[in-house]
Amino acid sequence: MIAEAQNILTTTNLPEGRSQRAHELLTAAVHLADDLLEQSPAATLGKKGGKVTAKRGPEYFRKIAAMRKERKGGRPTKASKPN
Repeated sequence: MIAEAQNILTTTNLPEGRSQRAHELLTAAVHLADDLLEQSPAATLGKKGGKVTAKRGPEYFRKIAAMRKERKGGRPTKASKPN
């Protein structure tokens, strides 16, 4: 769609050089889209994996595991209202 709009603008003349500026912007958009298609998002996200986990440390995960074993995880239950 971007390339089609770019092709239309090459044959159109708008006042105040607007068609030339729009053509420049669409050319940049085409280059950005091509660059995004070449990159793998999974590979980019995979580089980040484990960094936050490493910051938390083993004590945090021991605590979480203990909560799971005793079913203490999740949202606390609502306290009943006194009558």
